[in-house]
Amino acid sequence: LDPETRCYLPGVPHITYMPYPFQIVQKPTEVTILYEYVHTVRYIFTNNTPHPKGPIEWWLGDSRGRWERDTLVVDVVHFNDQTWFDRAGNFHSEALHVVERYTPTDADHITYAVTIEDPTVFTRPWNMSMVLYRHKEKNFQLYEYECYGFDFEKIYPYPDLGAAR
Repeated sequence: LDPETRCYLPGVPHITYMPYPFQIVQKPTEVTILYEYVHTVRYIFTNNTPHPKGPIEWWLGDSRGRWERDTLVVDVVHFNDQTWFDRAGNFHSEALHVVERYTPTDADHITYAVTIEDPTVFTRPWNMSMVLYRHKEKNFQLYEYECYGFDFEKIYPYPDLGAAR
């Protein structure tokens, strides 16, 4: 069952390409991303502090960033294995390592490129990229997102269907 149907955090990079908006706030020692999806806040520390020693497992991993000219490069580790990359069920293990690159291309667009490595699940790294855009609607804001977990038994109350899970 898709973890999102239980209102779990979708993980990185999935949370970035969901259909919900987010806001990026840059501070001197961190970049904070405020996601509309379940009121999530993600901290990307840019103050040269190392990842904490593991084993630690988080839904969004632990993010450490650095600047390469105009590009924010984010190294993310310490994931749990409860998230999917998409609704098709593509999964990962706790060995997941993600490197994200946020590169502004103009005042309203950022190229988001990501490399995903997980030697437990994949035979080689894989890459993807997409363009993120600024919402230009007047008075645009993030809204309160209320998530109601999918209750399989209420949707399919028949014992034989519930047992098939």
